[in-house]
Amino acid sequence: MSFFLTAITSYLLGSIPFGYLLVRIFRGEDVRKTGSGNIGATNVSRTSPGLGAATLLLDAAKGYAAVALARHLHAGDSLFMATAALFAIAGHMFPAWLGWRGGKGVATALGAFFCLAPKPVLAMVAVFVVVVAVSRYISLGSIVAALCFPVLVILIERYSYGPMLLTAAACALIVARHHENIRRLVQGNENKFSLGRK
Repeated sequence: MSFFLTAITSYLLGSIPFGYLLVRIFRGEDVRKTGSGNIGATNVSRTSPGLGAATLLLDAAKGYAAVALARHLHAGDSLFMATAALFAIAGHMFPAWLGWRGGKGVATALGAFFCLAPKPVLAMVAVFVVVVAVSRYISLGSIVAALCFPVLVILIERYSYGPMLLTAAACALIVARHHENIRRLVQGNENKFSLGRK
C-alpha cells in the first residue's frame, strides 16, 4: 500500500503541467499547438525564453519534491525514492489532465535524480555538457546522459537491485520519449543547438 501511495502521489506531482499553465496564463496560448507540441521547457522557450526558464525550474522542482517527500516519509529508503522518481517522470510525460500528452521528462528527471543520487547527477550533467559541446545536439546530450545515468548510479551509489531497476526504467522512458529526435538524428536533419534551442 505504501508503494502504491508513493506512486500515486509522485505521479500527481509530476503531472502538474507547468509549461502548459505558464503559457496559458501569461500568453493566452496553448503551447501544445506550437513547435514540437509538448509541454516541456524546450518547446515553451520557443514561445517565451523567460517562460521556458521558469518551466525548466518548476519541472525540476516537482521531480525533486516527489523524491524528497518519499525520502521524508520513508526514512530515506532508496526503493521508495526511486519509485517516486519513476512515477514523477511518468506523470510529466503522460499527464491525465492533458490527454496523456506531456513532455520528455528531462527536467523532471534532473530534479528527481538530484534528490535520489546527487553525485551521479553531477557526472551525468558533465556527460550532457560534453556531448552537446561536441555534437551541438541537445537531444543527443539528453539521450546519452539518460543512458549513462544508471551506470553512474551503480558505480557511485551502489544501490540494490530494486532501486537500480526503477532508475533504469525511468531512463528508458526518457530515451523512448526521444524517439522522434532519434529518427531525425539518424536521418541527419535534427536541429542543432542555437540560442538555447534544439
